[in-house]
Amino acid sequence: MRIWWREIDRVLLALVLILMVIGTAAVAAASPASARRLSTSDTTLPDLFFYWAHLRWQLLGLAVMIGASMLSRCAARRLGIVLAGAMIALLVLVPFIGTEVNGARRWINLGVGFQPSEFLKPAFAIALAWILSWQLKDRNLPVMWVISGLMGVVGGLLMMQPNLGDTMLFAGVWFVMLLLSGVSLSLIGVLSAAGAAALTATYFLYDNARHRIDDFLGGGTAFDQVDLAERTLLAGGWTGSGFWLGVRKMNLPEAHTDYIFSVIGEEFGLIVCAIIVILYLAIIFRVLTRLVDEEDLFTVLAAAGLAAQVGGQAFINMLVNLQLFPSKGMTLPLVSYGGSSTIAVCLGVGLLLAITRRNPFLRRDTPGLGALMTRRSASGGPRT
Repeated sequence: MRIWWREIDRVLLALVLILMVIGTAAVAAASPASARRLSTSDTTLPDLFFYWAHLRWQLLGLAVMIGASMLSRCAARRLGIVLAGAMIALLVLVPFIGTEVNGARRWINLGVGFQPSEFLKPAFAIALAWILSWQLKDRNLPVMWVISGLMGVVGGLLMMQPNLGDTMLFAGVWFVMLLLSGVSLSLIGVLSAAGAAALTATYFLYDNARHRIDDFLGGGTAFDQVDLAERTLLAGGWTGSGFWLGVRKMNLPEAHTDYIFSVIGEEFGLIVCAIIVILYLAIIFRVLTRLVDEEDLFTVLAAAGLAAQVGGQAFINMLVNLQLFPSKGMTLPLVSYGGSSTIAVCLGVGLLLAITRRNPFLRRDTPGLGALMTRRSASGGPRT
């Protein structure tokens, strides 16, 4: 434990814990709205039903996070690779044995119901980083096409559910890691054109995606859930209406998960919403600054990919609540209520903490990537 405490990024850990504490208060505020909405004539859920359940899941998630952060870098890489393979195999089975919820078949039940895509998110970034690091051994290996093919397989399996939101998130992580790996500008142009063509095809081939994009472009009505979310978010003003004093949240679907950011805006105010945005930005910035002096390519790519996954999901969720992005059915990581999704997010953060662990007493024999970039800029280009 002393070694772990010495090597762990305590600033990053503190930022994560602050978000989890805010999430606990937010779920407590949103729990009555969801509990009353989901109550039936036969079963009445107590107002704090989701709050107590969230506390249990958070404690389990915190244990998973700390346990994963104690892994060595090699062990974290192996776990990510094995987990990626297992979750892709389960994604293949989802259309056949998956459980349908709200018109989408995303869940699978192996004693406990969970979404394989949630656990694939952190594993996907680690697997891509591992494949991209092969180029250090042999520059002729077609790693770009290997990870592009992997992205195509994952994207195709997700769209069969259908799950456009997660597909876009995976594609974003894939693109960020491609950029960091030093891909040529011409290939970026080709891949960007292919992505635009795929998104256009999705609009015409998938009714769910087309309806959501049309609703977003055409403007919402007072009965649209995204419009309700925006009205709820802005109802509290800068300081909020006060804890448990929100009114609009009672009409909001999925107040404890997809639209918890709006509940925070109504009850705690836009100032707290801004603090949450700053915390997510601080997590991304902290990871990137931690990597400036890192010399291992796998570490740079894996940590950046994990940070992009958490940050990307957070900002998609917040933009949906602000009616600046089509509805995606995506939770706010570390804040929203979740069962297996909370465990998956905590696992991803734990792997990020494990990968960025560093012995402060060891000196490097070679310059980090930040030093190399500084030298290249000073010399006007790469050295031969």
